[in-house]
Amino acid sequence: MFRLFRWVVCCLLVAGAGFADEPSAKPAGELYEAKVFKSPQNESQVVNYRLLIPDGYDAAPDSRFPLVLFLHGAGERGADNRRQLIHGAAQFSTPERRRKYACFVAAPQCPGGRWWSDSLEPVMELVKQLQSDYRIDSSRLYVTGLSMGGFGTFELTTRYPDVFAAAAPICGGGDPTQAKTLAALPLWVFHGDADRVVPVGFSRSMVKAIESAGGMPKYTEYPGVGHDCWTETYANPDFHAWLFAQKRAE
Repeated sequence: MFRLFRWVVCCLLVAGAGFADEPSAKPAGELYEAKVFKSPQNESQVVNYRLLIPDGYDAAPDSRFPLVLFLHGAGERGADNRRQLIHGAAQFSTPERRRKYACFVAAPQCPGGRWWSDSLEPVMELVKQLQSDYRIDSSRLYVTGLSMGGFGTFELTTRYPDVFAAAAPICGGGDPTQAKTLAALPLWVFHGDADRVVPVGFSRSMVKAIESAGGMPKYTEYPGVGHDCWTETYANPDFHAWLFAQKRAE
């Protein structure tokens, strides 16, 4: 069943192809540090990723900060450790956002020819390593992703339902038979109703299934908008306010 689901997803995606006084206004590519993570369990599993460190991190030694895990779309796969910043990531690194929502943002890059479903285990190992290396608030771990990353967001939270405080899948989809595992998770789902790459029915079916399982996901459907509904979503201050307000009970 799930193999068939993945095959459908692949076909669709292939067819579409505040602590410092003044945070830096550098481009995202300069603010996100290029890093490489090697799994201690399997050194052949390597994750190229970019990391945004909260502005003022060193000046606040007693503070812990939230972490946003950002999953890019299919077109940004590769090994250059740069393309994953093309869409969406810059919206977390604007001076205003860095002042208001000081946070870590980890943006791993999925290797070419692979899917997030193939790479989630080392990505979660990366998250654990970051928690060990930095002062990260474990009750404020968030995940969001667009297109292929939207599917990855649904699958990651399905596999690890007790890790994240909130999730925001954008123009993606998931397995409705697993909706029960997401019923207690704060979710905000986004999709354009004119999306010809990933049909809006993918998000609608997940939202309906989660509601049927007792969940209360937020859902925004953009009238007349195609595949790119992430630009409007990540630019929306209400989205950021909602995301960073979520906190997981420990």
